Amino acid sequence: MFDMSIAISYLYNSKEPGVQAYIGNKMFSFIEEDVDFYLPQLLNMYIHMGEDMADALHPYIVARCRGGINFSLQSSWLLGAFSADARRHSRGIKLRKLILSEELRPVRTKREVLRLPSPTSPTTSPTKRTHQRSRSDFAAEEMVARLEGVPPPFEPPNKLAPRLQPMREFINALMAIGSRLQGLATRELRTSRLYAELSLLNLNLPARVWLPCHPPQHHVVRIPHSAAVVLNSKDKAPYLIYVEVLECENANTCPVYKIGGEPPGVFSLDSPVHAFTVHPNFDQDDDCWSQDDIDLQLQYGDTQKSVSSDSVSQFSIESSTSNDSREPQYIAAADVRRRLSENLTTPPTKFKRDPEDPSAAALKEPWEDKVRRIRATSPYGHFPNWRLLSVIIKCGDDLRQELLAFQVLKQLQNIWKEEHVPLWVRPYHIIVTSADNGMIEPVLNAVSLHQIKKHSQLSLFNYFLREFGDTNSEEFLTAQKNFVQSSAAYSLVSYLLQVKDRHNGNILLDMEGHVIHIDFGFILSSSPRNLGFESSPFKLTHEFVEVMGGLNGDMFKYYKILMLQGFIAARKHMDKVVQLIEIMQTGSQLPCFKNGVSTVRGLRDRFHMNLTEEQLQLYVDSMVESSIHSLTTKLYDGFQYITNGIF
Repeated sequence: MFDMSIAISYLYNSKEPGVQAYIGNKMFSFIEEDVDFYLPQLLNMYIHMGEDMADALHPYIVARCRGGINFSLQSSWLLGAFSADARRHSRGIKLRKLILSEELRPVRTKREVLRLPSPTSPTTSPTKRTHQRSRSDFAAEEMVARLEGVPPPFEPPNKLAPRLQPMREFINALMAIGSRLQGLATRELRTSRLYAELSLLNLNLPARVWLPCHPPQHHVVRIPHSAAVVLNSKDKAPYLIYVEVLECENANTCPVYKIGGEPPGVFSLDSPVHAFTVHPNFDQDDDCWSQDDIDLQLQYGDTQKSVSSDSVSQFSIESSTSNDSREPQYIAAADVRRRLSENLTTPPTKFKRDPEDPSAAALKEPWEDKVRRIRATSPYGHFPNWRLLSVIIKCGDDLRQELLAFQVLKQLQNIWKEEHVPLWVRPYHIIVTSADNGMIEPVLNAVSLHQIKKHSQLSLFNYFLREFGDTNSEEFLTAQKNFVQSSAAYSLVSYLLQVKDRHNGNILLDMEGHVIHIDFGFILSSSPRNLGFESSPFKLTHEFVEVMGGLNGDMFKYYKILMLQGFIAARKHMDKVVQLIEIMQTGSQLPCFKNGVSTVRGLRDRFHMNLTEEQLQLYVDSMVESSIHSLTTKLYDGFQYITNGIF
């Protein structure tokens, strides 16, 4: 079947303009979600592979940008990131300017805007549509508008703010907070400042904005600042926030509702894409503010302005990780009720709150309990379409390699599912907003092996016994099977992608026993300090083997069987994986491609297409053996413990 993976392979390898143009036109018939998966590759080809390629892709990109804000944002962010090292007037920069110039705004009828669903009505998941169908819809709407003489609300007589501006300002505000946190010396100061910044940001909410790492059918209504957490990082200040949203069928046209169902004054049905602008949100749940504070907050429209230390001290914000919180000047009765309610509804966690590692307790809390607790104290919690989402904001980190690793993980996940191999991975979405900023979808109900060992003071096997019961219990056996299936999967991923920096802070364990690897900043040709110190094929410690039942246990044998089955399945679809890497290497300055063409050649070689299945079995056994007894793995874990305190 001629699907998107075959199309992009022909598109990349063909040098004939006619073939390229045909495939560019063929993309209109594919499901949009399938095309979107390859958006980084498409845009990289647009930038770096000549005028004929750009001409073939340009109509599709422009049509999709006319059809949706989310695609426009993703494209503009990726074009900016991939053009960071390109010439000032490159094709990528020109296309990005076109997207941001508002020349690609769609035309819609007033009739469509007036047919707005109630935020309390049940939402249905959108059907998968090809862009060919949606483009026809827009053509019909434009014709109806002209026949009826109705001015489209996207193009009013008085010029509205650009349709992309609300989301751009919202994301820029989140990134600016992360940038300002980096300048603070201690975790306590960062946490207090984060609470203050998010409290100010809440004054702009609700608004017609959404989290781009989640499906866009929602509006952000509130960010509970006291639930936010500054994550572990030596040099940077990534932070995790929980975001309250109201789901809707179309985020571009559904009304934005405040408490009580009243739409906020700055929004109207005729202005469905008004800018993310400043308006007070004096909910009964907010802290009480002095007039000076309110005046200060109303000046928050410029997200580049930092909050002074004097203004930070004015906030009545209780830092759960700091003993230096100041007494507030004013306390509202509603605020007292809310905090009492939080104390009563907070479930006990097995990890005690540690000022040096506040994320451990926050991440250990079961997601369902967290949702229930936050909803009970939220002024929007009574809406039936209320949902709680989460996102990690990373400022000063290049997430383009993380995005590439996500694509490989997702591709392997699909391959193993298609081949009926019970391997388990958890790809998490990555949003690249620039060459050094981005957003990450958090992995729920999971904590790192470092946090487990530090806070429980138990070996991994004994932790399993405590969490899942006796070795003969059904819960333990299920968790053990999950551990084996996920360990085998990530062993293969680590080998194929040459994933480095595999200390216990970058390996998670979820509540069902699955292992989940995070932080793919060192893959393929790159390694920490470019030393290439970690020489084992993948990380497989004696603690891992102990959880599997020992070297002679049935589950350890099952682990090796899964490795072989997963390897064979991946070889059958090697080109689907390799093409993701090969296309992104074109014109790239990323560290993972520093070895040039040998990077892709090495990846192909690691699939060992020349080996029989019997020979591949022997090779898998040798990799497992060398990984278990790897001296460099032990030395690297010891180095991380001494230098960074990672258990």
